[in-house]
Amino acid sequence: MDKDDLKEMIQDLDLGSSATKQGRYVTQIIHFNNGVKRTIEGIDTHTIRQGQMTKFKLKDGSYCMINDANVLMIEVFREEP
Repeated sequence: MDKDDLKEMIQDLDLGSSATKQGRYVTQIIHFNNGVKRTIEGIDTHTIRQGQMTKFKLKDGSYCMINDANVLMIEVFREEP
Protein backbone atom coordinates (compact mmCIF):
# COMPACT_ATOMS: atom_id res chain seq x y z
CA MET A 1 0.00 0.00 0.00
CA ASP A 2 1.47 3.33 -1.02
CA LYS A 3 0.99 6.78 0.52
CA ASP A 4 -1.76 7.82 -1.92
CA ASP A 5 -3.80 4.68 -1.18
CA LEU A 6 -3.56 5.37 2.54
CA LYS A 7 -4.63 9.01 2.08
CA GLU A 8 -7.64 7.88 0.03
CA MET A 9 -8.63 5.32 2.68
CA ILE A 10 -8.47 7.95 5.43
CA GLN A 11 -10.46 10.44 3.36
CA ASP A 12 -13.17 7.86 2.61
CA LEU A 13 -13.38 6.63 6.20
CA ASP A 14 -16.85 7.24 7.69
CA LEU A 15 -16.75 7.32 11.47
CA GLY A 16 -20.51 6.90 11.59
CA SER A 17 -21.78 10.41 12.22
CA SER A 18 -25.33 10.00 13.48
CA ALA A 19 -26.35 12.97 11.30
CA THR A 20 -26.09 10.73 8.21
CA LYS A 21 -29.12 8.79 9.46
CA GLN A 22 -31.23 11.93 8.94
CA GLY A 23 -30.48 12.06 5.21
CA ARG A 24 -27.99 13.61 2.80
CA TYR A 25 -28.63 17.24 3.83
CA VAL A 26 -29.44 18.50 7.32
CA THR A 27 -29.79 21.69 9.33
CA GLN A 28 -27.94 21.84 12.63
CA ILE A 29 -28.46 24.16 15.58
CA ILE A 30 -25.17 24.26 17.48
CA HIS A 31 -25.24 25.31 21.15
CA PHE A 32 -21.90 26.72 22.32
CA ASN A 33 -20.50 26.86 25.89
CA ASN A 34 -21.01 30.63 26.13
CA GLY A 35 -24.76 30.36 25.44
CA VAL A 36 -24.58 31.36 21.78
CA LYS A 37 -26.57 29.28 19.27
CA ARG A 38 -25.87 29.10 15.54
CA THR A 39 -28.10 27.57 12.88
CA ILE A 40 -26.30 26.08 9.89
CA GLU A 41 -28.40 24.94 6.93
CA GLY A 42 -27.50 22.73 3.98
CA ILE A 43 -24.90 20.52 5.66
CA ASP A 44 -23.83 17.61 3.43
CA THR A 45 -23.72 14.70 5.89
CA HIS A 46 -21.46 12.69 3.58
CA THR A 47 -18.67 15.23 4.14
CA ILE A 48 -18.71 15.39 7.97
CA ARG A 49 -15.26 14.60 9.39
CA GLN A 50 -14.80 14.57 13.14
CA GLY A 51 -11.66 15.30 15.13
CA GLN A 52 -10.61 18.19 17.35
CA MET A 53 -12.34 20.33 14.73
CA THR A 54 -15.46 18.96 13.04
CA LYS A 55 -15.40 19.83 9.34
CA PHE A 56 -18.19 19.67 6.76
CA LYS A 57 -19.22 21.04 3.39
CA LEU A 58 -22.39 23.02 2.72
CA LYS A 59 -24.72 22.86 -0.30
CA ASP A 60 -23.26 26.13 -1.63
CA GLY A 61 -19.77 24.58 -1.74
CA SER A 62 -18.35 26.39 1.29
CA TYR A 63 -16.78 24.58 4.23
CA CYS A 64 -17.39 25.01 7.95
CA MET A 65 -15.14 24.03 10.85
CA ILE A 66 -16.33 23.86 14.47
CA ASN A 67 -14.05 23.54 17.52
CA ASP A 68 -15.63 20.61 19.39
CA ALA A 69 -14.30 21.83 22.76
CA ASN A 70 -16.67 24.83 22.60
CA VAL A 71 -19.87 22.85 21.87
CA LEU A 72 -22.42 21.68 24.44
CA MET A 73 -25.06 20.19 22.16
CA ILE A 74 -26.08 19.89 18.50
CA GLU A 75 -29.66 19.57 17.24
CA VAL A 76 -30.01 17.90 13.83
CA PHE A 77 -33.01 18.29 11.51
CA ARG A 78 -33.55 16.57 8.18
CA GLU A 79 -33.97 18.82 5.16
CA GLU A 80 -36.51 17.93 2.51
CA PRO A 81 -34.96 17.00 -0.86
